[in-house]
Amino acid sequence: MKGDHPIRWLCELFEVAPSGYYRWRQGCASARRAEDAALAVKIAAAHRASRGNYGSPRIVEELRAQGTRTSRRRCARLMRAQGIRGKKKHRRRPQTTDSGHGRPVAENLLATRPKPTRPNQIWVTDITYVRTGEGWLYLAAILDLWSRRIVGWSCGATMHASLVLAALRAALARRRPPNGLLHHSDRGSQYVDDDYLKALAAAGLEPSMSRTGNPYDNAAMESFWSTLKTEADLESAVPTTRRHAELAVFDYIETFYNPTRRHSSLGYLSPAAFENQIN
Repeated sequence: MKGDHPIRWLCELFEVAPSGYYRWRQGCASARRAEDAALAVKIAAAHRASRGNYGSPRIVEELRAQGTRTSRRRCARLMRAQGIRGKKKHRRRPQTTDSGHGRPVAENLLATRPKPTRPNQIWVTDITYVRTGEGWLYLAAILDLWSRRIVGWSCGATMHASLVLAALRAALARRRPPNGLLHHSDRGSQYVDDDYLKALAAAGLEPSMSRTGNPYDNAAMESFWSTLKTEADLESAVPTTRRHAELAVFDYIETFYNPTRRHSSLGYLSPAAFENQIN
């Protein structure tokens, strides 16, 4: 209305002094600035607590969990004003799969199974590597497809089958899954190794493998590798030694990703919090 009529005319119509109207306008602006300043402090604290990883969607969810509600648009504006932002994933992935081994492989059972409804129904696994000042550090991990929790992992200087076997044993010891759990991997030589297949059979796990040359059959692991390398700064800041890289992996998975990191596909809960809903 004030855009169509002079302010003084409107003030006379509503019997309001122009000076009182302008004081009211200034008071609203001051209150909004004070609210923004207080909210900006909370946003910066949430960003620090996320190790600088969260963008506005996850920060909004973090603040909501703390009892502060705001919009993504307002959060993004206040983040820009402070010069803070979430980390963007790198889409590059190194080649770690050698499927030219000539050994029998399992069918892709994952493609025909319904989505899991509880933990320990479907596990997916893969290998990646991290550049260090001493050379490559190889990392194998196993992820529960229902909760996106990393249930077992291991690091080593080579991609021998012992690397994936150590990750499997860690997952079995931690979770003690029931017989019939589906274990999905690519067709890499490590996953068709005799010792690995014996360990799967002894634990009652059913093997499943991706189609040849199709990494999207194991998209959840691909997404985790990208998240890990970006948010743990394993590509932007090369660790000086393999041991430093392994400690960074431990810190990220065990003290941030599993217990704390909010996951968009889990309704912005962490893997641990998502699993705790059924306990």
